[in-house]
Amino acid sequence: MAKITKEAALLYHSEGKPGKIEVVPTKPHSTQNDLSLAYSPGVAEPCLEIEKNPEDAYKYTAKGNLVAVISNGTAVLGLGDIGALAGKPVMEGKGLLFKIYAGIDVFDIELDEKDPEKFIEAVKAIAPTFGGINLEDIKAPECFEIEERLKAELNIPVMHDDQHGTAIISSAGLLNALEVAGKDIKDVKIVVNGAGASAVSCTKLYVSLGAQLKNIVMVDSKGVISKERTDLNAQKKYFATDRTDIHTLAEAIKGADVFLGLSKGNVLTQDMVRSMASDPIVFALANPTPEISYEDAMAARPDVLMATGRSDYPNQINNVIGFPYIFRGALDTHATSINEEMKLAAAHAIADLAKQPVPDVVNTAYQVNNFTFGREYFIPKPVDPRLITVVSCAVAKAAMDSGVARKNIEDWEGYKVHLRELMGYESKLSRQLHDTARLCPQRVVFAEGTHPNMLKAAVEARSEGICYPILLGNADTINAMAHKMDLSLDGIDIVNLRHPSEAPRREKYAHLLTNKRAREGFTFEEANDKMFERNYFGMMMVETGDADAFITGLYTKYSNTIKVAKEVIGIREGFKHFGTMHILNSKKGTYFLADTLINRHPSTDTLIDIARHAANTVRFFNHTPTIAMISYSNFGADKDGSPSKVHQAVDFMQKEYPDLAIDGEMQVNFAMNKQLRDSKYPFTRLFDKDVNTLVFPNLSSANTGYQLLQAMDPDTEFIGPIQMGLNKPIHFTDFESSVRDIVNITAVAVIDAIVESKKCK
Repeated sequence: MAKITKEAALLYHSEGKPGKIEVVPTKPHSTQNDLSLAYSPGVAEPCLEIEKNPEDAYKYTAKGNLVAVISNGTAVLGLGDIGALAGKPVMEGKGLLFKIYAGIDVFDIELDEKDPEKFIEAVKAIAPTFGGINLEDIKAPECFEIEERLKAELNIPVMHDDQHGTAIISSAGLLNALEVAGKDIKDVKIVVNGAGASAVSCTKLYVSLGAQLKNIVMVDSKGVISKERTDLNAQKKYFATDRTDIHTLAEAIKGADVFLGLSKGNVLTQDMVRSMASDPIVFALANPTPEISYEDAMAARPDVLMATGRSDYPNQINNVIGFPYIFRGALDTHATSINEEMKLAAAHAIADLAKQPVPDVVNTAYQVNNFTFGREYFIPKPVDPRLITVVSCAVAKAAMDSGVARKNIEDWEGYKVHLRELMGYESKLSRQLHDTARLCPQRVVFAEGTHPNMLKAAVEARSEGICYPILLGNADTINAMAHKMDLSLDGIDIVNLRHPSEAPRREKYAHLLTNKRAREGFTFEEANDKMFERNYFGMMMVETGDADAFITGLYTKYSNTIKVAKEVIGIREGFKHFGTMHILNSKKGTYFLADTLINRHPSTDTLIDIARHAANTVRFFNHTPTIAMISYSNFGADKDGSPSKVHQAVDFMQKEYPDLAIDGEMQVNFAMNKQLRDSKYPFTRLFDKDVNTLVFPNLSSANTGYQLLQAMDPDTEFIGPIQMGLNKPIHFTDFESSVRDIVNITAVAVIDAIVESKKCK
């Protein structure tokens, strides 16, 4: 990791809009009618409903997705008692993590109050605002009383994350580390260095998991916590040991199986680690300097299983793996509390997830080929997108089973889909594409089999059951790449089109192409030479039925690919042109943009074909096309250039397709704002309709438009380019396509092949 400097940190927090979070409206607010609904007089109606039934606050307000992050700044990170205001950047950061990992909104509240009684009263007074309360950075022992009282006196989830977050994540890690070491939690000897809020909570949860109190020794700054001592508070007394033969950490740790450090850096020596039992488990969680460094621990005992609080070493105990998803499950069930059952459910869910195959996005983020459950990976990574579904569902189920849920979840698969869509991990459309493709997977040729992204996409598409991949390329090269990236090529065919064994097929394809294009100047010799090119060979596989669909574009220029597609596959009967479309999935809905790739300076006839293709393609995706043909002028205001071509194309389309909702030419703001459009141009065929399809006047505007939207809103999903109008399922990618982009295009190609061949009954 790059070293974080003071200058960089201060600049990050100050540049642009100061701080890290903001409040944004979630309802329309551009018209007087919108404002009347949002405030006076419309707001009175939900107020009266909530007065009659307080539970309706979850229905009519943001309460059900709003958490308070509350602190008095008395125990901030490793900074100590710096005060409420100085702790605000941390609370804002916590709010940011809630939002980006679980879609939960946060108000950070810094209370300038150290008296527990007054603090409790202040939190109780503001509690009706929130669906849950995350207590943060409150020193012990006051934090115990504050949390216990608020949990008892409020009917919404309350959790002090400093206590329970680390407890839950470290419990998951402990369960898995013990499994790797072949040890039983009931038998292991545990030494805990530190006796603050987090240490106490961690150890209590270990006991809930099966650890025996008699096998636990806790150490504070004064030494071993034993029953001989007279300076113990209630929390420490619970863990006081009967042993009188140990007084220091060095004495306590001899023969121990587990060390949990929640204290300060460099207090655990190499000699202490050497004195532990075989396969010792060391959780050195002091931050930023662990109780012992990873390097020193491994040098002392190569058999050590180690976790730290740092992201630059294996097995990071990071609270963000837990708290966003715990609150997500609690909020979604309108839980009255976060109880022991929910915490244990979260710990087991996190532990189980580490044993599952790791998605590519996680491997890519950490620049490794493949994480595998074992000594260096027994805790999931914070970027794992599966946490939102696995942990939230486990917590929600536990809330229901333990009786603290006020809302039951009936459709668990639907809930998982909702969570993935909430976080932008998938859209309803992409899920439908994948589900449909899985019904009847087809044989898909991937042109650039030696491109890492295409190779990964083929493997992922096969594992998801979307298709039967065929990779074009040198088998030795592809196998070597797969081995290096730890990818399984089971169920994937490799075709080396240049190998002598493929000569008969190349000649067969060359004869067929020559016969098809003989009057366009093709000779057999020329066609045979072209069969050494992946696009010609792959498209001929589809043309002859040796495959069902073809994916290309990562290496090849579009102009060349387009030329080959016209020569080999040809354009559908009734059309003279083909094009492409990008699908945009946004919070406002699904939109279809054409033509984003093929036709640079379309004529009127070309625009007509693009509009016809667009209407057919939108229907293909189970939407009803409502088409605006875009220009820089409205309805004949400019008689020259591209507006004139668009105007003529609209005129033709409206005459030939009287039932199709299509109009133009129009500026894009009129297309997207029906109130503006309908008030200015009430004659439009699009009156009172929401446009979902945009046909642009040329390639420059279409391509620039979708790329601008993509650059400005990274949370919006784009699927494409999707070809429209070729005789066979030939689909394109580009050199910037991610693995997921290629998998999505593959699903589209499979569905295209299914429809084309009518193979599925």
